Amino acid sequence: MRTILYIVWALFVVAAALACVHAVRKTRHREQQIAGRPRAQATVTGSIAGWTNGGGGSSRSRRFFPMYQFTDPHGTLSAGESDVSSAGKPVPGSLIEVAYNPGNPNESMQVSSGPRTAMGCLIPFFAVFALALFWFIGVFPLG
Repeated sequence: MRTILYIVWALFVVAAALACVHAVRKTRHREQQIAGRPRAQATVTGSIAGWTNGGGGSSRSRRFFPMYQFTDPHGTLSAGESDVSSAGKPVPGSLIEVAYNPGNPNESMQVSSGPRTAMGCLIPFFAVFALALFWFIGVFPLG
């Protein structure tokens, strides 16, 4: 029975590691896209409401994605929708920082440290959780 628990533990560790690697790669790709682009202050014009997927047995929750507009140095007015969500509805008229493609200013994205912060918290959490589960399997009375 203990062997089965260790196998399930190993599968959990592999799945968590793959999920973390995927999330880190996605975050790095986004940061590389933003790094070489000029930035501008954008004005929030509204928001699009959405829902979280409720994965992992959690309940679904409402999320808001800001819509914004900004002017580049050439005076071109551009608009966009953020892919960074927030729990609170963004206030129209508030400012957010965006990075945009100078060749096509309509190709823009919100600058945010949220994904990097989340990775910095989740990776150590999964490591400690995996070690605690490994220890628990070793001391769990089986009969």
